[in-house]
Amino acid sequence: MSEHEADQRLFFLLQRAAHRLRTVADRRCTAAAGVTTAQLGALFAVRERPGGTQRELARTLGLRESAVTALVARLTAAGFVVRRAHPREHRAVTLELTDEGGAALRAAQPEIDRFNAELRALLGDQGFARTSAALDRLAHWDPG
Repeated sequence: MSEHEADQRLFFLLQRAAHRLRTVADRRCTAAAGVTTAQLGALFAVRERPGGTQRELARTLGLRESAVTALVARLTAAGFVVRRAHPREHRAVTLELTDEGGAALRAAQPEIDRFNAELRALLGDQGFARTSAALDRLAHWDPG
């Protein structure tokens, strides 16, 4: 396969890898903590920024506000997050992690650690670091 052909497959390979990783991680995190990786991402973000709004959470996660509204509704129904009236914006709500949400994060952490260790073993330390750096650049790429 020529370099040109490999470049054309990059997007496909990224999608395929993301799907494989998400499927495995979701299965493990759901078994360990009763939450998906998308839910975990939201819980980590709420823990890091308690009192943030859904709009801020959407920006942090790179999701549309409508998707975050549904995600927060599921987390609220599960008792992992509470919504509170925003102190200054009458239409906004703030998000706070509950004790149950914190427990879900703690329950998932060993699986997250194991998953990262497996990826590090698969890619090697340098490959893991290079892949992480490359994916971070892609995640923040602004083609204009």
